[in-house]
Amino acid sequence: MFSTIGTLFRATTFGESHARGVGVVIDGCPAKLGLTEADIQRQLDRRRPGRSRLASEREESDRAAILSGTENGLTLGTPIGLLVLNTDQRPADYAHLSRIPRPSHADFTYQAKYGIRAASGGGRSSARETIGRVAAGAVAEKFLRERHGVEIVAWVSAVGEIDAPEADAQRIDRPAVDRTDVRCPDAETAQAMIAEITRAREAADSVGGVVTCVCRNVPAGLGEPVFGKTEALLAQAMLSIPATKGFEIGSGFAGARMRGSAHNDPFVLKAGRLGTLTNRSGGVQGGITNGEPILLRVAFKPPATIGRAQQTTDDEGRPVTLEAKGRHDPCVVPRAVPIVESMAALVLADLALIQAMRA
Repeated sequence: MFSTIGTLFRATTFGESHARGVGVVIDGCPAKLGLTEADIQRQLDRRRPGRSRLASEREESDRAAILSGTENGLTLGTPIGLLVLNTDQRPADYAHLSRIPRPSHADFTYQAKYGIRAASGGGRSSARETIGRVAAGAVAEKFLRERHGVEIVAWVSAVGEIDAPEADAQRIDRPAVDRTDVRCPDAETAQAMIAEITRAREAADSVGGVVTCVCRNVPAGLGEPVFGKTEALLAQAMLSIPATKGFEIGSGFAGARMRGSAHNDPFVLKAGRLGTLTNRSGGVQGGITNGEPILLRVAFKPPATIGRAQQTTDDEGRPVTLEAKGRHDPCVVPRAVPIVESMAALVLADLALIQAMRA
């Protein structure tokens, strides 16, 4: 049950990193939404490995196949099944790790929970699981865009200790984000980030970073009081992404250092509707969207798999020296950009359908 997100717009992901394939079943997508495999493929191509020198060298085409739920390019209102086959899995790369819980991985915790663990690639804890999220998110995003005019754009705002200048959240678009391999819209900062990731890779090490995301044209009134708050659901969605360690919305932790007089967002009239002069609330007040852009940030840790030798133990506690093999990202944040966008879309699509029930 915990492989499913959503109440009305529900997505259930399946598959492991080195299984025959991964995918998702989407239940609750409204009927008569135009949907083809090309709509989904655009985001999967942005997520897939092997596209730049900053990412894993695993060569996967990540071609999505729609198995059910559509006919003649339209959704039927029935469950949509999506499958992506794994074509470049190499479980042998992990044979030497079958009795060694990798530092900062889920090997130990999965073994403690289930009494067994996937011997290769981390199984369900692998970032390969996010293919299903991105596929479902592409469907959710198309629904939001066509029915509500919602625009969702994420970008890399930090790598290690390198921070990008604040982007214009009202105007930034995906072409600007994708101009560089690191997906930072500021060209000068992007080059510094690329150099930092390259240094980490050459040192057989890894580096973390931050992805910022804006959701524009979100209708006011989405979100449920108390335990269904928009920011709470967004936080849960974002922190379910592999390697995440932090979430902020609006002013985030910086707001805790401000006075209320400086932090409050005064109301003004905007094109015939009430809006706010500033947006330190990040588009959400009382857990309900206020019509301003939702602005959030997600922190990603350095990838746990590194080529550098590490002193650890095997399952019996015997000291071992671990040098990981295989193909891994030295920094996950460039490929995390479409994943963050997809998780935002899944949450907002679900809340939009819940709100529509009140009409």
